Amino acid sequence: MHTSDSTRRATVLTLSVIKADVGGYVGHSSMHPDLESKAREELAKAQQSGLLIDFHVTHAGDDLQRIMTHELGEDSTDVHRLAWETFEACTAVAKSLKLYGAGQDLLVDAFSGNVKGQGPGVAEMAFTERPSEPVIVFMADKTAAGAWNLPIYRMFADPFNTAGLVIAPTLQEGFRFEVHDVMENKRIFFDCPEDTYALLAFIGAPARYTLRAVYSRANGEVAAVSSTQRLALIAGRYVGKDDPVCIVRAQGSFPAVGEVLEPFSMPQIVEGWMRGSHCGPLMPCALRDCQPRRFDGPPRVIGAGFQLANGKLVGPVD
Repeated sequence: MHTSDSTRRATVLTLSVIKADVGGYVGHSSMHPDLESKAREELAKAQQSGLLIDFHVTHAGDDLQRIMTHELGEDSTDVHRLAWETFEACTAVAKSLKLYGAGQDLLVDAFSGNVKGQGPGVAEMAFTERPSEPVIVFMADKTAAGAWNLPIYRMFADPFNTAGLVIAPTLQEGFRFEVHDVMENKRIFFDCPEDTYALLAFIGAPARYTLRAVYSRANGEVAAVSSTQRLALIAGRYVGKDDPVCIVRAQGSFPAVGEVLEPFSMPQIVEGWMRGSHCGPLMPCALRDCQPRRFDGPPRVIGAGFQLANGKLVGPVD
């Protein structure tokens, strides 16, 4: 059934970012263009069939990134199957080119309804599109899921980073933070500013506690989500870094774009780098420069900004 743009505006939109390392070029440094072309080919078919509204394919280092919009909600079996089968198709291309670590993030042999727990990293949020909907997708390489803890905290709870927490009535009620204990599969919620000290006590241990989501306390709207999948815990052995992704909504009842970007002006020390066994600065860089090389690093982060227009991804802006 065809959905008109006027109808789509009133529906709940889902923004899904699903990534995986399916083959490095050369070594762990970058992405062969044939893999991105194959991913675009597969996602274009899904768009033509009506499964997806829109999509964008890019890479962060050796990780293939798919940014997709649809109306099927979070954890949609159809969307996750599409992601898995696209990764499998790209893995076949990687093997034909003898790329390094072909299919290394695909930790199981068959899709079982959801890619979570099967290797790929996932960040998804469902919301009703605002009259103007700016979003930023952050993608990191050569680091772990906990790398988002400090930047997200500063975006939504640090008034010295986000002036809107002090001077914007739409932000003064603060935000609720959802933290995941990745060892025991538990969720913990903190309401800031009053729970700030307790929140910092947990997210200061990023190997175990990772920020999963942030919600506005003023209206309950989701403000940010991140991938919390830890590859080593899934596989039971080291198979590469998590290379997490994060989606942040901006403006209005959320921090401004400049406030969202500001935390990355400080190169915080994160785990990862060479063989996932070192610590180094998380370096923001341009999309075209996200090819970690020196000592397989340093860990780096890119940001792709979009305006959503009836589910269409207008952008990206670097």
